[in-house]
Amino acid sequence: MVLNSSFRYVGGALQVDDFALEAIASEVGTPVYVYSLRRVLGNYRRLRRAFAPLSAQLHYSVKANGNAAIVEALAKQGSGFDCVSGGEIRQALAAGGAARQIVFAGVGKTRAEIEYAVERGVGWLNVENALELEYIQAAAERTGAESVLVALRLNPEVTAKTHPKIATGHGGAKFGMTAAVIHALLAKRNAYPRINFAGIHIHIGSQLGDSQATIRAVEKALELARPYPQIRAINLGGGLPVAYQFAESPPPVDELVQALSSRLGEYRVLLEPGRAIVADAGALLAEVLYVKRQAGQVFYIVDAGMTDLLRPALYDAHHEVLPLRKASSRGEVAQLVGPVCESTDVLARDRLLPPLQVGDKIALMTAGAYGMAMASNYNARPLPAEVLVDAAGAGWRASRSRNLLPEK
Repeated sequence: MVLNSSFRYVGGALQVDDFALEAIASEVGTPVYVYSLRRVLGNYRRLRRAFAPLSAQLHYSVKANGNAAIVEALAKQGSGFDCVSGGEIRQALAAGGAARQIVFAGVGKTRAEIEYAVERGVGWLNVENALELEYIQAAAERTGAESVLVALRLNPEVTAKTHPKIATGHGGAKFGMTAAVIHALLAKRNAYPRINFAGIHIHIGSQLGDSQATIRAVEKALELARPYPQIRAINLGGGLPVAYQFAESPPPVDELVQALSSRLGEYRVLLEPGRAIVADAGALLAEVLYVKRQAGQVFYIVDAGMTDLLRPALYDAHHEVLPLRKASSRGEVAQLVGPVCESTDVLARDRLLPPLQVGDKIALMTAGAYGMAMASNYNARPLPAEVLVDAAGAGWRASRSRNLLPEK
């Protein structure tokens, strides 16, 4: 059974590339994230080819997964980086990313972060608040930067068909600025002599299966940019969808690329994919601690919880659950829950799961994006370990062990 190019059952054992996940879990312990660098790079190259008609510059969204080896591997492929904090800029630079290929976004940049970005020569700053321009101008004067590239983030007031907690382009969202505010800023652009107002940025949300919402947002960005000949770049943001259920297939991007090509041919195009590059390249492994039958329900209590994978608690997100040893029988509807002292610590609710026993190990699939990145030490729990299978599939290594909290 092949799940994607890197995860498959071979002889009844779930493998990543050429390695049995059960062997990795036994050696490293659980919970542990396992990533396939081969799959990460394959996804990156696929997107680069798909968006070649736009000559799009890809900037990997570090917030999806900031694992140093993943960021380093993408930097070697020539990827740029989308960062939303000074810390993410440091991560990208430390992994070999070029400052000029970094886009610094975020609705709440601190003045110190802005100064750091300008000082390091970050390529673009995506501006979401008028006051940011004063901070950028001041930072440029202090550091001697003659021209800082800026893209003004437009809130296009387009509601994407996605989960409301990951929709960012509607009028009630905190992100971006209205067209009227951007026009007013551009009218007084001479007040910022060290700022090059060169682009418009949009990002209307994640898991954007409906390309029509993206096209409407792009059309609004183009309408805004048209009167200003110095604006020659459109940053499309990210949001490309992935399939979290095996029965689903993400929509092909060909139609979207074709529609964008006819509209953006005169513009420099930037893209900020994250989830689409790393999500299906990772899985979270966990071990069954207890089996409880209570109130007519079956609970499988595992050693991973919302501290390790927050998405189900935060978004009611779906992750497929697979046993590391393929089950021979159908199983029953059950709850897969974690050990955290919260009722919302449910990883899979009312799910038909294989029969599991204490000590069995399972994989939560498509966990490479916003998994480890959102992990926490809540309940004083150590962060999960991380394992990477190299791009050649020839070996694997633990890049992070579980960070047990120090004793006094």
